[in-house]
Amino acid sequence: MGQSIEYQKQMTEVVYINLPGPQEPEAGMSGGELMHGFLAEIYRSQNAELKASLTNLCFRWNVHYVENKK
Repeated sequence: MGQSIEYQKQMTEVVYINLPGPQEPEAGMSGGELMHGFLAEIYRSQNAELKASLTNLCFRWNVHYVENKK
């Protein structure tokens, strides 16, 4: 007789980081705004290794960057 299979339903959310983000932190910003600016600044980095690491983390955590074309 085979073993029963156990599973756990996992809830996921998609997080969107709208670009461009804030350039500098300002007084009164919420934690979400600070994180948004921080992640947007890392995304703008010219360092290829840093961007590759960021892309890998975003893939794992279901984070997507959205560029607003104006």
